[in-house]
Amino acid sequence: MNSSVVINTAICLPAPDTEALIQGRAIVAMCKNYIVPERQFALYPTDASINILPVEQYYQLNFLAYAKTALAQVSAETISVKAWARCEKCEPLQNTESLSALSPLTVWTTEALQEILTQRHNIFLLYLRVFQQPLITLSIKVNSQFIYLGEPLTISEAKPVLNDRTFAQRKHQLENRQPPLHPELEELQSAIASLTLTNSAAKELNDDIKIFLGWSSNQPTNPLDLDLAWIQKIAQVGNSSDGHTFEKLVRRGLLKLGFTGSGLNPDATGGAGGMDFYAEQPYPIVGECKATKSEKVSDGTPAQLLKIGINHLGKVQYESSIKLIVAAGELNFYALRTATENQMNVISPETLQKLVELQAHYKNSINLLELKEYLQQAPFGLAEDKVNTYIEKVEQSIKLRSHIIQLVKKHLEKTDDRDVGVDSLHVAYIYDNPPQSLTPKELYEIMIELSSPLTGYLGRDKKSDRFYYLRDLPINLK
Repeated sequence: MNSSVVINTAICLPAPDTEALIQGRAIVAMCKNYIVPERQFALYPTDASINILPVEQYYQLNFLAYAKTALAQVSAETISVKAWARCEKCEPLQNTESLSALSPLTVWTTEALQEILTQRHNIFLLYLRVFQQPLITLSIKVNSQFIYLGEPLTISEAKPVLNDRTFAQRKHQLENRQPPLHPELEELQSAIASLTLTNSAAKELNDDIKIFLGWSSNQPTNPLDLDLAWIQKIAQVGNSSDGHTFEKLVRRGLLKLGFTGSGLNPDATGGAGGMDFYAEQPYPIVGECKATKSEKVSDGTPAQLLKIGINHLGKVQYESSIKLIVAAGELNFYALRTATENQMNVISPETLQKLVELQAHYKNSINLLELKEYLQQAPFGLAEDKVNTYIEKVEQSIKLRSHIIQLVKKHLEKTDDRDVGVDSLHVAYIYDNPPQSLTPKELYEIMIELSSPLTGYLGRDKKSDRFYYLRDLPINLK
């Protein structure tokens, strides 16, 4: 839309309904009169509405907190107008309507919809495409469905609440009264919403859930994990003489990868009398750290791991554990021989940092059971190559998934379809410069993974077993 387009009217809607539209939780409002499609207007929240029931009975439980907050905000002298909308469709609500099917697709209760239809005969369901705009404050007395703005408002389509495809999917679902696919996730989103202001992890999860549910189409900004501040010091400290700090960073790194155990307390101070680290789950791993500026690593480091490991764990438990040494500097002849003959894996601080950074940028990308397979197989001693081979495998897996997500997105844009089946997508995959060869079954398994509620990159219609695009997987690999 040209930025010179202006509007001079606003539609007056209950403040909770306006909030639901701006959040992307709803794409419809109710109005008393028929509105011609393509008409454009600002969204003016009010406390005067067609509501004829107490707010607790009018709005669904998982939206009630937002509804009460929105109503409290319009009690002020000035009203914040932060969005405008375009009417996409206007249809009458009929008494024959299946309200129990409509209600879950909106923020209104079935009871509220029934009461409205009982008491008022001319109620229309207004499908609205909503766009954010710079905040303005107004104070206008409301006496009708529409009001004139004091000054014309310049509008832009630069910031849609939902992108074209997401809105089209939601509109199709609502028109056909198709039930929500994941009501349990809607409950979870409501439960964690209050935590988002003070907990960054809750905010990230909340944003992911909203994208997965189709309430938002904002692309993730791939926010930096706050742990990166210390993760990116692992190599630096490992190549210094600060051995105690290095031990703590290694323990924190192992915890970040998903290992657990009393021997990973990052605040503990290790010493010659104890193991530098020991994890119990998901499998036992015992090890030593050696920070050094320039000297070679002597036989004392692997010899100490052997002696202390057996003393503290016993011979059977020690031998069944993965042995790991994180050491800067080159191992001398005797150190390398001891490590190799006793099935110890020696990696550099740089390699450990790469592993932990990958986990920080792509949550749960490191599969510790897969990593175990690499660590428990020869060659032993210098294990840089086999650990880096695993890292490369993980990176290729991430790139493959990002490629598939983009393929779904491009295919649907090209065909203008709502969703796509695996067979059709596999044909498109073959001709789209694929990163690796995949059978239809392998592609299907990856798409099932990407459409899981825990990932939420693709959506899946379980009835037809077809998939649609939700959000990108940004690639940030060196």
